[in-house]
Amino acid sequence: MRDGPLMIKDIIRSDWQNPEFAFLSACHTTVGDEKSPDESIHLAAAMQFSGFRSVVGSMWSVDDEVAQEVVSAFYGNMVDDSGRLDCTRAAVALHKAVNKLRRNIKVPLEQQIVFVHIGV
Repeated sequence: MRDGPLMIKDIIRSDWQNPEFAFLSACHTTVGDEKSPDESIHLAAAMQFSGFRSVVGSMWSVDDEVAQEVVSAFYGNMVDDSGRLDCTRAAVALHKAVNKLRRNIKVPLEQQIVFVHIGV
């Protein structure tokens, strides 16, 4: 977010109108906070609990260039034949984006597998 960190309480309190998809490209968006290890909710789960049908997030630190490459390839695969974003394509779009990244042998394995899809 441009004015501060995205907090779970902000997500839960938001009034989303038919939310379908969120891509959380920041670091550690699918893991809980170290300060409260017994809490099982993380940013991506909060988005899904708030009504988002499909969420992509990261499991650990993401290299900025890797994130940019994955996001670019991902959204290229999310567009349907009519030019509209289709959230039901999220899992396949992430799979294709990661496969494209894997062809780049300079990208370490932990950066190739950092993103996960949750939902539809």
